[in-house]
Amino acid sequence: MDSKFQKIRNDFPILNQKVNDESLVYLDNAATSQKPQQVIDALINYYQNDNANTRRSVHTLGERATEEFEAAREKVQKFINAEQSREIVFTKGTTDSLNLIASTYGEVNIQAGDEIVISIMEHHSNLIPWQQLALRKKATLKYIDITSDGQLDMQDARKKITDKTKVVSIAHVSNVLGVTNDLKEIAKLAHTHNAIMVADGAQAVPHMSVDVQDLDVDFYAFSSHKMIGPMGVGVLYGKANLLKQMPPYQFGGEMIDFVNQYDSTWTEIPWKFEAGTQNVAGAIGLGKAVDYLNKIGMQNIANYEHNLVSYVLPKLLEIEGITVYGPHDSNYHNGVISFNLRGLHPHDLATALDMDGVAVRAGHHCAQPLMKKLGVVATARASFYFYNDKKDAYMLVKAIYDAKEFFKI
Repeated sequence: MDSKFQKIRNDFPILNQKVNDESLVYLDNAATSQKPQQVIDALINYYQNDNANTRRSVHTLGERATEEFEAAREKVQKFINAEQSREIVFTKGTTDSLNLIASTYGEVNIQAGDEIVISIMEHHSNLIPWQQLALRKKATLKYIDITSDGQLDMQDARKKITDKTKVVSIAHVSNVLGVTNDLKEIAKLAHTHNAIMVADGAQAVPHMSVDVQDLDVDFYAFSSHKMIGPMGVGVLYGKANLLKQMPPYQFGGEMIDFVNQYDSTWTEIPWKFEAGTQNVAGAIGLGKAVDYLNKIGMQNIANYEHNLVSYVLPKLLEIEGITVYGPHDSNYHNGVISFNLRGLHPHDLATALDMDGVAVRAGHHCAQPLMKKLGVVATARASFYFYNDKKDAYMLVKAIYDAKEFFKI
């Protein structure tokens, strides 16, 4: 094993364990990633030494906590190349970020007869907020279709996005199909029709370089826990001019400028969207995760994962009875691989793989409209990250063969 890779793997203590008497092979990274010791230590350090509320107290602990919290915001800004740190809003995660946009920008700007365009491959987090907004406002929700190999149908996108469209919201990377969507082209198309471009970046930011200015998206949402950071914290990037126009999402402490008995005024962005006590430790942990990812290099991570998929995807496709969803060409397929084995329910397959220590996901992956489009109720899903290697990939394939033998299929 490469010594550099072994050093990285050793940073993740949870991976050094046995499951059902087998060495753990963790391949559920699209659901949540594991955390390096450096991130865990950052959380412990905050609670042991700096635990205080931010932007409230002038005492030393409060000032240290505020400094670390805002430093994390600046790290995230640079990580995705936002123009300014005030365009970075801390939230609970991608779901919270997308609900924030729908409940603020959407509530103000969507009227009866307007159109909202998403795709059939969206995670429920980027579907239900727009669905419910459309129902409330009597707007029309439209879905961009996919091609036969599971890629976004750009011809259909050009038909669905019209001058009536006010919002286009698309996943940067699918959590089921293993495809990366051309956000830059979609944003250009949306802006041609004077619509805003929203992106669900939950599956993209952990795995590739993301430059929100180059993509020219208006909003971009992602989660800490999928990029080796803590759970319970996420990010909404929004262009400053849009954030300034939007009303607050929630009301309470630290998002106000002045409170009278019968009216209030709001503080500046991003803080007007961060009501109440924030997940300070989570944000600091996210900042440490960004440091860790920067040290490895996002392009290095993307290249490494591409090589891993190029190794494992052909081996999966060779297994008799396997159906892989999404492109079968590894040049168009990222580290999320959804599949089914003929004659075996995906939950049973996932349970069988777990007996060999291989952790994969099984279910509809919060993408039920896509499952219906694919003609299935659920799939199994293996998802890779930079701390996985070819041995992990081999063990996945071996475990599937073991399951076939056990169930005699």
